[in-house]
Amino acid sequence: MTKKHYKTSLGTAYCSDAIDILSELKDDSVDLVVTSPPYALHFKKEYGNADQDSYIDWISPFCEQIRRILKPEGSFALNIGGAWTPGSPTRSLYHFRLLLHLCDNLGFKLCQEFFWYNPAKMPAPAEWVNVRRIRVKDSVEYIYWLGKTDFPKACNADVLQPYSKDMLRLIKRGVSATRRPSGHIIKKSFADHKGGSIPPNLIRCGNNESNSTYLNGLKAAGRKIHPARFPAELPRFFINFCTDPDDLVLDPFAGSNTTGMVAEELDRRWVSIEKNEEYWEDSKLRFFREEQMVNEGVECPQTQFRLLEESLPYGR
Repeated sequence: MTKKHYKTSLGTAYCSDAIDILSELKDDSVDLVVTSPPYALHFKKEYGNADQDSYIDWISPFCEQIRRILKPEGSFALNIGGAWTPGSPTRSLYHFRLLLHLCDNLGFKLCQEFFWYNPAKMPAPAEWVNVRRIRVKDSVEYIYWLGKTDFPKACNADVLQPYSKDMLRLIKRGVSATRRPSGHIIKKSFADHKGGSIPPNLIRCGNNESNSTYLNGLKAAGRKIHPARFPAELPRFFINFCTDPDDLVLDPFAGSNTTGMVAEELDRRWVSIEKNEEYWEDSKLRFFREEQMVNEGVECPQTQFRLLEESLPYGR
């Protein structure tokens, strides 16, 4: 069966329902799945989303396939936003129920929870936050880092952050061996320069992309911008943390294909899947150079993308 897709030097983006592509991939073939599927919000979005009551039934077949295609040392990073109970200023528990389902029924292991802090997130729902003012702005979303085993491949030395000024002063001054009131034992090696600080499980980044080739191209062409773009920092963190160059990264709900773009930049092979043809078509702009833009819009030269009709490159 042929699939509509485009290719770059490292990856393939399919226009298809994700379940069709996932079901044709080999067992134990993918190093990392990182994705942000439509959330179970209390109102419908134009890109489509299941409601809270049916969300687990909707997403479970995708997750079953994801577990099958993951390598034993592979990882599944799932960004899932919270939601409000319809008509009530109380929070839905759907994302917690989903996590329990993934671990208790599908056999995933929860390696760690991460939290995405989005400082650019708008205050909502307006009724409770802006009008009645009985709730505050919800600016944090969950990212569940899941594995097939207790020990998926990961190295925090690949995601170190710059030291703070205080830590740099401490490294320069040195420390004496001591025992803190908390019981932690501080050794002299605590002040050794190890290349950076170990990051927390809080990732701060906005999704207010403003001057990319993708956005400029859509504006020039008069096309609609994807309303829920995945910020590049999220896939970048997990790709660096959980994979090595030439590993295979997959996003089954690719949207504007931020994951594929970041994987390409980091020298990873990638597969992206998006069933909305307009989003899939526009995602090609992620891979254009600025000099390929034209005043009257954006074109997609055949030298840049080969629109092929052939079998899956990683199929069974």
